[in-house]
Amino acid sequence: MIYRVRHLTRYAYGSPVDLAAHIVHVTPRDLPGQSVRWTRLEVTPPPVRRVDGVDYFGNLIAWLYHEAPHSSFDVLAESEVEVAFAPPPPEDATLSWEDLAALARAGGASAWQVAEFLFDSPMCAANAAAGDYAALSFTPGRSVLAALLDLNARIYTDFRFRAGVTTLSTPVEQVLARREGVCQDFTHLMISALRWIGVPARYMSGYIRTRPPPGQARRLGSDQSHAWVGAWLGPAHGWIGLDPTNGIVMRDEHVVLGWGRDYADISPVHGLILGGGNDKLKVGVDLVPADEWEDVPSEPIDDTP
Repeated sequence: MIYRVRHLTRYAYGSPVDLAAHIVHVTPRDLPGQSVRWTRLEVTPPPVRRVDGVDYFGNLIAWLYHEAPHSSFDVLAESEVEVAFAPPPPEDATLSWEDLAALARAGGASAWQVAEFLFDSPMCAANAAAGDYAALSFTPGRSVLAALLDLNARIYTDFRFRAGVTTLSTPVEQVLARREGVCQDFTHLMISALRWIGVPARYMSGYIRTRPPPGQARRLGSDQSHAWVGAWLGPAHGWIGLDPTNGIVMRDEHVVLGWGRDYADISPVHGLILGGGNDKLKVGVDLVPADEWEDVPSEPIDDTP
């Protein structure tokens, strides 16, 4: 599947910002199963200095610096991406979760690169309550893939997607107690549980294709940034993407921006400003098959309530 992606982040400031420095993660990366055909990043007002590079995890990143007063800040990223992620291996072809956890814990030549995804991170520590929840899926001797798929499905079934009831600082324990939240909550919950159990897990950031209700036109800018879990299956099979918000495996409807230990490592836009106040933020995302792109209007934020 070939997609066109458009992601606009728009800040309007109540008073001018005098100086600003931002880091943005809004450019998809090449990886097995995903090829970026072309990409562009447009910033308004133009920064006095821009540096493009990669972060610690290999994600594409841009540093933006503004040194003149400005009352708004727009980041527009557009890309064309081809995705064809391989299906998961047979469940019984993967290690038992106990053997995988022991292998990851021991490190060595086959596991040293995944060890960092076993440890606590600022927004996603290993959590005993989450581990207890996951233990119902990780029964003795079960293959790691079977356990992961079961946990992914249980979170999808047991938790309700509900925006506005959590924030980026909502702890995993509260998400577990409320049984509701949004994609980053469910992703952090699953990662915390897997780290407690000993399965390396990372935070995946990107987009997922959405479809309008039957008979209705798709709303402009109505797609969203999305988050899901990357879990390690061992040296023979590498990583698998699991989407607990939707109860599915990453296949042909996800586009990957990048990954990190938790949301803080891969936040689309973050930085420091001098000035401003009463900021207003709008985000519009469109993820559309490339052969349907001509039907998408040019302004990516839809203000329809």
